[in-house]
Amino acid sequence: RSDRGSSPETENGISDSSGRQSANDGTNERRGDNGDNQNVEKTVSPTPPACLSSTNAVLVYCVLPIFLLLLSSYISGMLSGEGGRRRHQGTSPASQSRGGGVNIDLKAAADASEEYDRKNKRKERAKKQRGGDRAGKVSGGKDSELKKEIDALLEKQGKTVSQRDAGEKRHRRGTAPRQDDYEVAQRRAQQQQDPRKRFDAQVDQIRQRFRADKSDFFRALALADALRQRDLTFHDGGSVQMEAIETYHTALELIRTKRRKQIEDGEPTNVPLSGTATGDGEGLNAELFLDVSARSTDGLLASTECSLGKMYFMANMFEKAVEAYGRALELDADYLDALCYRASTLIILGRYEEAAENYSGVLELDKNHIFQDAYTGLAKILVAKESAVPGGWGALVKVLEEEIPKYEMRLISLGGGGAQKSTKDLLRDGLKRMHLALFSYHDTKTNDTAKAWHHLSSGYRHKMDSLSPWNSQFEKQRVEAVKHVFQKGFWPVGVGSQSHVPIFIIGFVRSGSTLTERVLDAHPDVVGTGEDSVFNGRLDEIRNQIVEASVSGNPDSVRTTVLQLADMVVDGMHNRWEVIDAQMGEDDNDEKENEGKKKQRRKEPKRFADKMLTNYMNVGFIHMLFPNALIIHVARNPMDTCFSAFKHDFPPGTLDYTSEFASLADLYHGYRDVMEHWDNVLPGRVTHIRYEDMVSDMDNVARKIIDAAGLDWDDGVLKFHEKKQAVNTLSTTQVRKGVYKHHLEAWKKYEEPLQPLVKLLGRRAKFHTKTTLPGYRPPATA
Repeated sequence: RSDRGSSPETENGISDSSGRQSANDGTNERRGDNGDNQNVEKTVSPTPPACLSSTNAVLVYCVLPIFLLLLSSYISGMLSGEGGRRRHQGTSPASQSRGGGVNIDLKAAADASEEYDRKNKRKERAKKQRGGDRAGKVSGGKDSELKKEIDALLEKQGKTVSQRDAGEKRHRRGTAPRQDDYEVAQRRAQQQQDPRKRFDAQVDQIRQRFRADKSDFFRALALADALRQRDLTFHDGGSVQMEAIETYHTALELIRTKRRKQIEDGEPTNVPLSGTATGDGEGLNAELFLDVSARSTDGLLASTECSLGKMYFMANMFEKAVEAYGRALELDADYLDALCYRASTLIILGRYEEAAENYSGVLELDKNHIFQDAYTGLAKILVAKESAVPGGWGALVKVLEEEIPKYEMRLISLGGGGAQKSTKDLLRDGLKRMHLALFSYHDTKTNDTAKAWHHLSSGYRHKMDSLSPWNSQFEKQRVEAVKHVFQKGFWPVGVGSQSHVPIFIIGFVRSGSTLTERVLDAHPDVVGTGEDSVFNGRLDEIRNQIVEASVSGNPDSVRTTVLQLADMVVDGMHNRWEVIDAQMGEDDNDEKENEGKKKQRRKEPKRFADKMLTNYMNVGFIHMLFPNALIIHVARNPMDTCFSAFKHDFPPGTLDYTSEFASLADLYHGYRDVMEHWDNVLPGRVTHIRYEDMVSDMDNVARKIIDAAGLDWDDGVLKFHEKKQAVNTLSTTQVRKGVYKHHLEAWKKYEEPLQPLVKLLGRRAKFHTKTTLPGYRPPATA
């Protein structure tokens, strides 16, 4: 619960599992470290305010609900990839499973479940006709009907900014809040909840159908895929990840049973039922785009192993992901899906030679250039460790220089306008990736800045051609909404959990946040939860419940709701850690080895580091739930930050627009406006850390970070780069090198072509942020 380890006296405390609160004295009970009923301590709960001020009442009851709906829609779009277009699922380490995943809302999953029944009946009829064991169609694969229906629903559910903003405009006109306003806010909050609720309701129907016949591996796959799609759509700290993993295992066992029976009966296991090869190459690659029910048993087994691997990847279980891809490759050593995804996972694990071998295999086998991440993946390996790739840069550069003109000519041949947009977007995406690979080559190998910039700008020209125009006005509106709602005096006294368990890391992208998280995670009492933020993923629920409690007009309701939400967040962090820790490094076939590894696991953490940079927009919510939690804002030289953001290709979403100067400047100005606002309305609440201080004075900064977290120093913190724990981020290869300074003021290498960005940033191109860690004094030479 949220009071776990919340005070120095009870750092090792575990809350009473009942979570009860005394009705007589307003105290919370907590068990001692040994989990029994001894050493029970009582902590006085904060006294709720007698009432909210009239100003707060207007803000909480009227403006907050409208703003939260607007902000939530923006954040949901950012996280789910609604940045103007959808891209196919990428395989680079930071985006393998998040970054281009299908954006879905599980439309008509109940209808799909009924369709399963109808198809099963057709399957039975087909069995009699051909004596086979499978027939009909089951939703799955890249072109499944389910995904198409879901995408259609997303379009229908879209709401305009003007509709969402109507309530706020009424408030600006000076109209007093009415009961109607409260009811409208409640209805809107409920509507905003509906997509997730509907999603879960439909998944539950698929779940029930599977439970009605657990021998049907098609139903098992339908449930596993639906759960995986939920995890892609709603980033809530992986609440359904383990169920998805377990269901994939169930499906695999059923398929293996089927395969064994076929072998016993002398039937082939590698012949697709459709008899048609639609994939790229021979063997199982010919089945890559077949409907699930049309694949051979081997093809079905291999594709399901890959789906399991991607699910493990999303759960940060990278070793297990590699094992799953390996089992697919045992069925066909050239299976492209497994080769490409295995390679990107191996990069995260620092196994560059193996990753290079897999990517090289993809380039050789993928004649139709479907798995285009192999270009940027190999480039990333070459930058990190050129010796890992036989022949170094030469072979890759040769391929790229041959392919780029072919792609350009093909794109030109398709003409202008909107015709064949999907084909054009695929070509543009390939050109972008190839140009970015050559940028890395000239940036790090030849040091030819002119050629490097040519390829960087050429790649992004193709990328931006596929995006919708940037909405600068909307960016400004969302920033102004934050500043308008969260004013001094907004937060009622005594509302919020007293927990110190969460540590929130915020900032602009490419600001050094990964280094900060690794430093914290190297402490034996801290666990970094990765980039799947539990708090951010549950922001909709947090928002809706706070709105509902606020419009009730009962301050006690607000206080109780906030405490419950804080408990929910901390429990979610703890549960995520327990699941990953329990699975970490286990071998499904070696119980003795597993037992030994279990004994070596880390003890239960006292702190969880939640690194979601976009939470800088949500400091108001964080402070409401956790007024005592450490909020770390990592700030870096503005031009270094912006150039690093510009040259990195982010997963699909709002951050796509960091690839253009004007939109990048808008995003950066919005970030700085919001951070300055928090410093104004909540002075001293956010702890700033200057990235340059970290790399120049790591020993002292690290000690002050651990001290600010309320923990004792541990010398292992300074050896964070030696930890074997995998890091899934764009900084994957960098964080393994430890602290290095050569990239400071790296933007000056391209100072001339970056001048338009300098002008757009204006005064904010200069660096004035100071580290505000209590007791820290930078060296005189820093």
